Amino acid sequence: MRVIIQMRPAPDVVAAVIDPNVSTTADDVAGPIPGVALDPGYTPVAVPQPQPATTGVDPLSLEQPLNFSMAPEDASVLVRGEIQDYDVASRLSMLNISRPDIIRVSSDPVIETMPTCGGDTPVGDWHEVQRHVGELKAEGLDGAGVAVAILDTGINTTHLSSELGVDVAVDADRSWKPASVAGQFGQFPVHHGTMCAFDALIAAPKASLLDLPVLLSQRPGATVMEGLLSDAIAAYAHLRTLLEAMPPERRALVVSNSWGSFRPSWDFPPGHPGNYSDNPAHPFNLAVTALEQAGADVLFAAGNCGRDCPDGRCGFTDRPINGANSHPRVLSIAGVDTRGARVGYSSQGPGRLHHRKPDVSAYTHFEGSHAFGAQSPDSGTSAACPVAAGLVAAVRSEMAVKELSPAQMRTLIRRTADDLGAAGYEYDYGYGVVDAPGIMEALRRRKKNGGRP
Repeated sequence: MRVIIQMRPAPDVVAAVIDPNVSTTADDVAGPIPGVALDPGYTPVAVPQPQPATTGVDPLSLEQPLNFSMAPEDASVLVRGEIQDYDVASRLSMLNISRPDIIRVSSDPVIETMPTCGGDTPVGDWHEVQRHVGELKAEGLDGAGVAVAILDTGINTTHLSSELGVDVAVDADRSWKPASVAGQFGQFPVHHGTMCAFDALIAAPKASLLDLPVLLSQRPGATVMEGLLSDAIAAYAHLRTLLEAMPPERRALVVSNSWGSFRPSWDFPPGHPGNYSDNPAHPFNLAVTALEQAGADVLFAAGNCGRDCPDGRCGFTDRPINGANSHPRVLSIAGVDTRGARVGYSSQGPGRLHHRKPDVSAYTHFEGSHAFGAQSPDSGTSAACPVAAGLVAAVRSEMAVKELSPAQMRTLIRRTADDLGAAGYEYDYGYGVVDAPGIMEALRRRKKNGGRP
């Protein structure tokens, strides 16, 4: 079983991990751990310690103000390893006794992209989606100056340039990939990540693309679309470093995640301290909190386990929106077609970390990138998520984090959504479908009121 081991080594070791000019290995941090095969190819990741901004509150709640300390005496370090499946329980018990520097052993579950169930032809094309969000571009909100990180299978800029009819590039200097992934940024095979990049550019054609091919880190013998959650943690640490280096008055980073965990069998059971799906204290869920706290807008696909047409991999019998896809500090995106009808595979709430998930719906199942062939639509909540991410990036081209926090951005997107289904919030559509004219009207009111909503 793949696991993430969170440790608190000596402060000088933590300081070495934090220092970008020092190379550290898993062995430097952990040394030999009996019964655990450490992954030597995984660079240790420093994790800031969350601290409630006020006293006397639940330290694990993700819905409160948190501060994050990266001081060597506070931070912890993650390494990756593997425990034999037949010996998980006894090995974990022994580790808790023999290694007091080990804080927690968490699951490192499979994460996969979220394609749709097949067979249905596209409903409209990407130009219709562009018309839905066109008012933003008409007002000069086009994503300029905003970084959009695509955590997926990698981006192919040659294909994007051909399909869009304009030159597309990725910011290679600020992109990141796991050590095991070969290939150059912007030159990965045309696949799911290229589709996501295309869909983000519909509303934010001048955004700067960051290529983070976390899903190309494959486990031996597993599916082509598979990645490890531990690589996503390392990617988020990289993004947090980038974000904190941006001047506050120009801080703008949108993170699009069209992937998730499909089965409870890929995880520790709920209640186990290493569980991911239901556990706000899992290292990745805390990494999401830390990145959002630093000023990033984080979006996740709600998933493709809707009751009408669930993906064949779906193993949750209820509440399939789990882990970071249900995080209270992200926008969880459901899917509708270009006519506004919910697509049957779009997962319904309630979510596992926060019950009001999905947050909103965005467009999917349209002819777009041709990443999967000329006849295949851009589909799944995988497409809906970057469409919404592009819309957020368009808003960010005028409203930096200093003027509109990520929490305020989420409120803006929810309050301006075009309500569908039952009146008010409901678990099929969330608050409704993202609505560009409504967003523009709210921004005009905000400007008229001197920056107040």
